[in-house]
Amino acid sequence: MANPVQLSIHERLRSEDAAVRRVAVIDLPYTDGEDDVAPLLTAALGDTDPHVRLEAAKALEGFEDMEVLEALVPLLKDSDAAVRDAVAYTLAELKQPGSATPLLPYLVDADPSVQAAALHAVKALRVVEAFEPAMQALSHADAAVRREAVGVLGYLKLPQAIAALTQAAAHDPESEVRRVAVGALGYASESTEISVHPALSRALADSAWQVREEAATTFGKTRSMLGVPDLIDAMEDAYWQVRVKAARSLGKLKARAAVPVLGQATTHEVSNLRKEAVIALGEVGDSRGIAPLERALKDSDPDVRKLAKLALTSIQMNGAPGVAA
Repeated sequence: MANPVQLSIHERLRSEDAAVRRVAVIDLPYTDGEDDVAPLLTAALGDTDPHVRLEAAKALEGFEDMEVLEALVPLLKDSDAAVRDAVAYTLAELKQPGSATPLLPYLVDADPSVQAAALHAVKALRVVEAFEPAMQALSHADAAVRREAVGVLGYLKLPQAIAALTQAAAHDPESEVRRVAVGALGYASESTEISVHPALSRALADSAWQVREEAATTFGKTRSMLGVPDLIDAMEDAYWQVRVKAARSLGKLKARAAVPVLGQATTHEVSNLRKEAVIALGEVGDSRGIAPLERALKDSDPDVRKLAKLALTSIQMNGAPGVAA
């Protein structure tokens, strides 16, 4: 038997050994002198071995043409879950006009895994035709379908989706769906005057710390000062991960009211929180932050010390407002 390494790429793609075909598919995009890479990869999508199909789906991510799209879409119903996921992710990268059209029928597929994959693929395309299927999918029994649906609605940034996203953020039985819905509220609110503050405030009291963490992050993205009191309260959260995101958002918002709690956080036992608190104090730029930052210059973590020095320099250069300002 010939050594696979000595065979041409075409011979390896036709090998009876699935492992050889799989490696050939991986190598194909990097093979010099091959003008038919995309056709060979799309042909490999029909391989009998799921590992070969998986690698072909991954390798096609960089080929943005309708022939590739039309070859990929049917594999949303592949028998192998890993292949379906790879196809969904690759399709999500094909952001070209008309690429959503072949996906639309799959948004209401009877198979939950297919429907979830299609919703994921169409999300970044931001096509309004996906709005109604996504709204309907919010009540689906499968959590993965609901999660992808809220992602679609968030990316669409339509005001009429906010009420549904608020409902999902507060009441979905799966914490991961609530978390994604909280994040989607931040995107959806960008193009409307509708305040998502009440929903994010409730999310900061969610039973799952991951949801609270996402709410703290989203408050910073909204750029609304309404969330500052909530974020200050979140600096007392039992999970330091939530405090980290709260500190980060308070810094982005330049919330001067948060200087005392940020100063306290510079002495927390978790160095990641101390770093974020130091950075936030520099962003806020209030002179009350100078004392805790000076103490942080002696921190046991060299990164905290470096960040404290940078924050102090920033405050001094920008002329920090005084306490009474």
